[in-house]
Amino acid sequence: MLAGIKSSAVAGINAYIVDVEVDISFGLPVFNIVGLPETAVRESRDRVKTAIKNSGYSFPLDRITVNLAPADIKKQGTGFDLPVAMGILAASEIVSSKALMEYSFTGELSLDGRAKPVNGILPAALAAKKNNFKGIVVPFENRIEASIVNGIDVLPIKALSDIVDFFSGFKRIEPFRRDLSSFLNQSRVYGNLDFSEVAGQNSAKRALEIAAAGGHNVCMTGPPGSGKSMLAKRMPSILPELTFDEAMETTMVYSVAGLLKEKMPLVTSRPFRSPHHTISGPGLVGGGRNPEPGEVSLAHNGLLFLDELPEFKRNVLEVLRQPMEDGSLTISRVGSSINFPASFMLIAAMNPCPCGYYGETIRECTCSDTEIQRYRSKISGPLLDRIDIHIEVPAVPYKDLAGTKKQESSYKIRKRVKSARKIQTKRFKGMQTVCNAGMESRHMKKFCKLDSDAASILRRAVDNLGLSARAYTRIIKIARTIADLAEESEITRNHIAEAVQYRTPDRKN
Repeated sequence: MLAGIKSSAVAGINAYIVDVEVDISFGLPVFNIVGLPETAVRESRDRVKTAIKNSGYSFPLDRITVNLAPADIKKQGTGFDLPVAMGILAASEIVSSKALMEYSFTGELSLDGRAKPVNGILPAALAAKKNNFKGIVVPFENRIEASIVNGIDVLPIKALSDIVDFFSGFKRIEPFRRDLSSFLNQSRVYGNLDFSEVAGQNSAKRALEIAAAGGHNVCMTGPPGSGKSMLAKRMPSILPELTFDEAMETTMVYSVAGLLKEKMPLVTSRPFRSPHHTISGPGLVGGGRNPEPGEVSLAHNGLLFLDELPEFKRNVLEVLRQPMEDGSLTISRVGSSINFPASFMLIAAMNPCPCGYYGETIRECTCSDTEIQRYRSKISGPLLDRIDIHIEVPAVPYKDLAGTKKQESSYKIRKRVKSARKIQTKRFKGMQTVCNAGMESRHMKKFCKLDSDAASILRRAVDNLGLSARAYTRIIKIARTIADLAEESEITRNHIAEAVQYRTPDRKN
């Protein structure tokens, strides 16, 4: 007897439909799974066999062949347990094969027949909707995540017997639905971190406000204890809220990575990722034998904070170049190529030298010129050139630390940032880019017109500082953001002059 079940598999952050074909024929009792199954899929034979028996159904003592099509793509994960089990029961004529074809099945089975949650349910639900299935059958713990997708029935089950009884007409399972507004309307939580808690550092705060308004990358250089990490950790509090499309993209990444919480299956706050400097290349950008998203993808539509930048291995930092430019990351393996989104803001922090006090007047630097050069050479010029804004964060003087002057709150800064982002949203309507940092040459020619004084200042800066073509475009993009914050349509000399000040490495060279 032949039966067919629909399931799905994840490639990158997107899912595709998998046909689970089960054939039971006379012969020696053999259970084979074909279609490039990985180890976890091959091991499902024992889980499925035991789960069917312990659920009270007879397991056929014949030759069983399961084909996972398309057969030329590797299948991984434990989510095929449920569809394989249902396929065997359908081929044994315990349930109707025709009724099953209207649904997609995903889930792991325990040995006693209980349904266990799996990763990647959101992409699976989206694939089921795209392919016009009536619904998707998922483990009970995955029900809220699957319900994010509108227009498809979500049937949550706690055990294999639940769905068998449902299709046999002995039990009714109500489709699970959840109002998305209950997630989207929740207030954003940043651990009560606010810019008003940072004493002084007004120039650094101004630079970070510009970065947030235009989506620019930032590198902060200063001695230990000057507040670099403190400023970086408060950056999410001044960023605009995620749009629904951005929230869905970010949630899909976290779904595939298995980092979603059961009671909060939709990512509503911009991610803030801060990996340790001992991280490996695959850990930062993703990869592995079965490619999974790395920190740059987990920071999609949010922030990636790299503290103590020179302490990261140079080869690890170099892999950031492509995602910083393209906003995505492609991982190639033999016979396959997987794409992960990686549109993030990079916030980097570093000391000026190994001891951290180079250039300080109060505390003397103990590093030799060779040590300083070796320390700074850990970060390549091309990588630094891709960082839009470079600022120095000096030690905070006593008068600022002990002062009683009230500092500006994140709420006020965020209002200006959101206002500038609204201008950019209107400007780039219908285009792929959403903020100034993502502008290409054709966008700059159209939206970044300089008056004569601004053009003159920029020309002198390029000639005197020896700016690269990339630095030239970065300055114009930053100036465009400064003008947006000032709600001015044309870029003036003041905007260009301020933008040049944020290219510290170029000015020093």
